[in-house]
Amino acid sequence: MMSVFQGKSFLKEIDFTKDELLYLIEFAAHLKELKKQNIPHKYLTGKNIALLFEKTSTRTRAAFTTAAIDLGAHPEYLGKNDIQLGKKESVEDTAKVLGSMFDGIEYRGFSQIAVEGLAEHSGVPVWNGLTDAWHPTQMLADFLTIKEHFGKLEGLTLAYVGDGRNNVANSLLVTSAILGINISIVTPEELFPKQELITLAKEYAFESKSKVLVTADTDEGVKQADIIYTDVWVSMGEEAAFKERIDLLLPYQVNQKLMAKTEKNETIFLHCLPAFHDLETQVAEEIKEKYGLSEMEVTDEVFRSENALQFQQAENRMHTIKAVMAATLGNLFIPKV
Repeated sequence: MMSVFQGKSFLKEIDFTKDELLYLIEFAAHLKELKKQNIPHKYLTGKNIALLFEKTSTRTRAAFTTAAIDLGAHPEYLGKNDIQLGKKESVEDTAKVLGSMFDGIEYRGFSQIAVEGLAEHSGVPVWNGLTDAWHPTQMLADFLTIKEHFGKLEGLTLAYVGDGRNNVANSLLVTSAILGINISIVTPEELFPKQELITLAKEYAFESKSKVLVTADTDEGVKQADIIYTDVWVSMGEEAAFKERIDLLLPYQVNQKLMAKTEKNETIFLHCLPAFHDLETQVAEEIKEKYGLSEMEVTDEVFRSENALQFQQAENRMHTIKAVMAATLGNLFIPKV
């Protein structure tokens, strides 16, 4: 019998049911355990994987590379100077060429339309490593981390504090609602998510009996939070907006004072990284010089605290990406989810 995942692409969270997403999270936990015990799990022996990167990356590239190798596949990195998606060659033509040579394709770039086009025309599974719209592999890692810590997902409350319009906020809003986690997007009104996304999340939340809150009020937004999650204030390609974002988002910095606003005893901190929590980067030095800030979306104190699980979360990118690749390309026996 064919697996429900076999040959399927992983482009955005809303393409999957709650049970399917939970299956991938559970399967990732299983693969993580196998790796820890040095038990081989080469579900993709002899396969070739194309890794297309229009945007640079540390975690996504490292995770896809190590996951592919652990699964017995050969990953081939194609950077923005190697591929000409839409510039010199159409997405359709590129997809047909790569699909004839590779067994699976990862894409990290700007356009959701491009990743959907690759999936439509390549004839092989395509995995979204990040687009401007969605970040689905990040979500699996986030919710695996939460489940490892709390032993459950349903009924928890996640507060995302920061830029409410970026891909991570979009994905958290909708994925939390699908999985039955209460989600608060805590952001200035100028940065509220699009209304159609809020409506979509509320439809999912109705099904999963969870709550959706979008608010500019930090007190209200984080009061019930089991998890406080933030991301950089300025995404790749938006560097011109730094001053405006700093002015808007400084009151939303995740510091000890904000963490103390929660009524829960054991609120954890998550961040998809990289984080501007100290002056150990060139960009942080430039920000300090221009704007006088030595910490941005999160303070060093919170970032280094015991309840900050961002490095466990980063490692989980690899285990969850491995689960997605194995489930969609490994011809596993998964009769139903």
